[in-house]
Amino acid sequence: MQNEKIFRDPVLNEIHVYDQVILDLIGTPEFQRLRRIDQLGVTSSVFHGAEHSRFSHSLGVYEIARRIEMHLENFYPTQTPGDGLWDANERLVLLCAALLHDVGHGAYSHTFEHIFHTDHEAYTQAVILSEETNVNAVLRQVAPDFPEKVAQVIAKTYPNPQVVQLISSQIDADRMDYLLRDAFFTGATYGKFDLARIVQTIHPYAGGIAFDEKGMYAIEDYVVSRYQMYVQVYFHPVSRALEVLLQHLLERAKVVYDDRRERGLSTDFVPKLLQPLFSGDLSLEQYLTLDDSVLLAAINQWRFDEDSVLADLSQRFLNRVPLKSITVGKAQRHLLPELRRLVEAAGFDPRYYTAENDSFDLPYDAYNPDAKQQRTQIELRQQNGNLVELSEKSALVKALMGREFGDARFFFPSEMVKKQATDDMMAPIYAEFQQYIENGQLVEPETKNSIK
Repeated sequence: MQNEKIFRDPVLNEIHVYDQVILDLIGTPEFQRLRRIDQLGVTSSVFHGAEHSRFSHSLGVYEIARRIEMHLENFYPTQTPGDGLWDANERLVLLCAALLHDVGHGAYSHTFEHIFHTDHEAYTQAVILSEETNVNAVLRQVAPDFPEKVAQVIAKTYPNPQVVQLISSQIDADRMDYLLRDAFFTGATYGKFDLARIVQTIHPYAGGIAFDEKGMYAIEDYVVSRYQMYVQVYFHPVSRALEVLLQHLLERAKVVYDDRRERGLSTDFVPKLLQPLFSGDLSLEQYLTLDDSVLLAAINQWRFDEDSVLADLSQRFLNRVPLKSITVGKAQRHLLPELRRLVEAAGFDPRYYTAENDSFDLPYDAYNPDAKQQRTQIELRQQNGNLVELSEKSALVKALMGREFGDARFFFPSEMVKKQATDDMMAPIYAEFQQYIENGQLVEPETKNSIK
């Protein structure tokens, strides 16, 4: 480009574009679709400012990757092949992968994936590789094999581990942007960390990326920020309750759709854009027509459906009437069938009005080749050039390492914990249910007057 393009950004201040291919990718319909997908899904119903999109996040990831690449090119350019320093020829594949890493996300992000068994990373690769997309056409202008290179970065099979780790690792451009951006828009100030310092201390080596030891305290701050954001925002019980509600209403919509189709009844209650998804015959082109607005319009319509469960779940979701929840320990799980029985006795179908939800995560963990989900550990580069794993130098990170945080919850209708039932016949059922609840936790009462 003859002139740079600058996007104003509330989190990173400015996003700079110097390459025509990046500007062309931003202008594609596939990338513009991300404006219509919220970054945090239902979380805006808890943190009202969290209405930022996958579009703004993707731009942010691109900008952080651009700043890192500029730092590597300025201070660690390769001198001889295989010296482990930064090869400037990798610049464009890194920036395109950073920009496009979320282009395959579905409506309401991860909740959508759980119901319809889609994989946003697989769709991202499909968008990049399909010759039917505008994204692929733009990438092919760089080189015929360029789309394949970008897709390999997303798939973590690209031969240069430096490029892969800058997009996907325990400290990468993706995580750094979403932590800062989500903290900003939720108002959670504990999600902040010193991005500039971390970028300044990145050091390439043959096996990937490391960080100068002098930057350890900034990385500690990042790890703690990640921990705090998960505890306070991502695992918020009301957000999880709304996700459960959305999941169950979509499940119910699918059941009603299949039932009516089998009986030869009209399935017009599912909008035309959603029909291929519900029928299980979804092309890439049809997938890319789906966004939050399509799903929200359908839910708004389902409020008036003749199926009472679907209608009720839809109005609860739209009117922000989430399910209530209590924490459940391993010793109390045997009580859950009894709670479900009471919920059913109160007139609620437990398949759609109860749920177990376990949300746990690790703020940081060292590499374990035997783990189901392998993690690229954070390496510190000492003054003598040797690499050391982060927790070996940081007592703070060592205290957090390998320790899962989060909780297990049981969700149920809020009516079950109202002090007094409006229907006198339900009052004994509600009263018995409440015997199991104490300070938001599931307990085993000493005596029970079970209703059979």
